[in-house]
Amino acid sequence: MGSLSNYSSPLVSEFLLICFPNYQSWQHWLSLPLSLLFLLAMGANATLLITIRLEASLHEPMYYLLSLLSLLDMVLCLTIIPKVLAIFWFDNKAISFSGCFLQMFIMNSFLTMESCTFMVMAYDRYVAICNPLHYPSVITNQFVARAAIFVVARNGLVTIPIRILSSRLRYCAENTIKNCICTNLSVSKLSCDDITFNRLYRFVAGWTLLGSDLILIILSYSCILKAVLKIKVEGAAAKALSTCGSHFILILFFSTVLLVLVITNLARKRIPPDVPILLNILHHLIPPALNPIVYGMRTKEIKQGIQKLLRRL
Repeated sequence: MGSLSNYSSPLVSEFLLICFPNYQSWQHWLSLPLSLLFLLAMGANATLLITIRLEASLHEPMYYLLSLLSLLDMVLCLTIIPKVLAIFWFDNKAISFSGCFLQMFIMNSFLTMESCTFMVMAYDRYVAICNPLHYPSVITNQFVARAAIFVVARNGLVTIPIRILSSRLRYCAENTIKNCICTNLSVSKLSCDDITFNRLYRFVAGWTLLGSDLILIILSYSCILKAVLKIKVEGAAAKALSTCGSHFILILFFSTVLLVLVITNLARKRIPPDVPILLNILHHLIPPALNPIVYGMRTKEIKQGIQKLLRRL
C-alpha cells in the first residue's frame, strides 16, 4: 500500500535548492567572496584564451591544451555559480526538472573532462622531457585535436547514463534539495524508486574515469622524475622540472580539493552537512580561478603575451 501511495503522489516538476540548511544566514556573507572569485575565474580564463588566440608564439600544442582546460573551467563556473548567487541574492531557489539534470550532467562530464585533460597534459610533458627529439612529430596540432575529441567523447558517453538514470527515477512529492547545486547524491535520494543501481553505476564510472587518469598521471611523472635524475648537466634538471611545475601545481589544486570533498562526504555523519556543500561550491570555483593565474605567473611566454595584450588596450 505504501508503494501504491507513492506512485499516486503528484510527480515533481521542479526542485528547490536550499543552500546551507542549518546556517542560511551565511549566504549574505559568502556571496561577496564567491562573486569576486567568480569574476576572477571568468576574467583570468578569458584573458588567457584571448592571449593564446592573438599571440602567434603561443600557437603550440601545449597552449592549446591549456586553452581546452580554460574552456572547461569557464563552462563549469557558468553552470554552477550564477545559480548559487541567484539563490544568495534573490532567494531564487527554484530550478526546473530538466535544468537540474542538465546541471548534473555538465558537472559530471566536465569534471572528468578536466581530469582527462590533465592526463593528456601530463603525457605532453612526458614526451617533451623523456623523448624530446620525437616531441615535434608526436605532439602536433592533429594530436591535440584528437585528444580533445577523446576527452569530450569518453567522458560524455560514460557520464550521460548517470543523468539518464537519475532523470528516469520517479520523484514523488518531496522536491527540496539540501544543497546549492544538483548533485547526484542530493537529487537521487529524493526519489521514491530504488536507486541502488544508480549509485553503483555512478561509483564505478566515477572511479574508473578519475582513477585511470590519476594512474596515468602518476606514471607519466614517475618517468619524468626518473629521466630528470639521470641528467648530469648542471642546471638542466632544474630547467626540465620547471617546465612541469605549473602543470603539477594545477593537478595539486584539482586533486586536493576533490580529495577533501570526497573525505567530507564519506564522513558527513561526523561533520556539519553545510561543510560538504561549501566545499562542493569551492571545488568548482577555486581551481578555475587559480589555474590561469599560475600559468600566467610561471610561464614567461604567457606573461609576455598578456603584457602585449594589455599594451594594446
